[in-house]
Amino acid sequence: MKVVIIGTGFGNRVMAPVYGRAGFEVEVISPRDGERLSRVCAAGADLVSIHSPPFMHRDHVMVALDHNIAVLCDKPFGRNAAEASEMRNRARELGVLNFVNFEFRRFPVRVKMRELIRSGAIGTPQHINWELFTNGLRTRKYGWLFDNSRGGGWIGAYGSHCIDTLRWLFDSEVTRCGGTVRTDITARIGDDGAVHDATAEDAFSAWCSMTNGISVLIDTACATSVAMPQRVQVLGSEGAIELIGDQKLVLRKPGEEDQKFTLPPPEGDGHEPGLGPWISDVRNALQSQSQISPSFDDGLATAKIMDQIRADAFRTDR
Repeated sequence: MKVVIIGTGFGNRVMAPVYGRAGFEVEVISPRDGERLSRVCAAGADLVSIHSPPFMHRDHVMVALDHNIAVLCDKPFGRNAAEASEMRNRARELGVLNFVNFEFRRFPVRVKMRELIRSGAIGTPQHINWELFTNGLRTRKYGWLFDNSRGGGWIGAYGSHCIDTLRWLFDSEVTRCGGTVRTDITARIGDDGAVHDATAEDAFSAWCSMTNGISVLIDTACATSVAMPQRVQVLGSEGAIELIGDQKLVLRKPGEEDQKFTLPPPEGDGHEPGLGPWISDVRNALQSQSQISPSFDDGLATAKIMDQIRADAFRTDR
């Protein structure tokens, strides 16, 4: 099987080795080389894996679909729900297999978390509290990630994973949401040496309600002075589950000793515990010509919620 990867950053550094280990023949091309993309698609491939900036997703997805080639698109799935809907509808119209790169669904501790919730280990889920404060983007140079018009912002970069995980954990939809957004680092130096205004948020707090009655709070930032571990706490009628980082899971029940599940830190890139199983599943889906999730449907559902958060959120910094 051959995969054409669009993206010389994350696509080349992280995705290409994962595809190689899954047995794919890999070709990496620049997101800005449209002529080469059309040429390699015309020559034939089993999958186009898109890891370009969000403002380029729509055009790259459409080229692959028009050549009847299966597509895996990174998140956020386009810049907004309008673009996501256009891509999803085109894939449906043509009957082409499609996938969205919500690889955190495949992280072993998250799979275990889902199993525990569905087994009734904490009774009826009632509330989820999700926190992540990281300084990973504090010193990053200016680029599309900090440009709202090009699909940047922490809601798309991280919030998309949160929303998808909520939908997947509980097989339920987010119905209402709101919150606050802010930009802690308001100006950044670009590769050109000039100072650019950051027009996309690097922090947000959101509240959500779900169709199954669960309430949700998400509080996160990517440019804090110090980093603190991700914590996801699911409170139920008969106990609670806490995910710490993406390696440790704790089940707490009244009157019982805590049960702890630990996954050793991965070698190499931190995405690999999820990407390895996910790309294996994609390979199997291509071989059997079976549609699996997360798909463009999931990308669109997430995009709609992100649009709602952006529209309803109050800015606290300006």
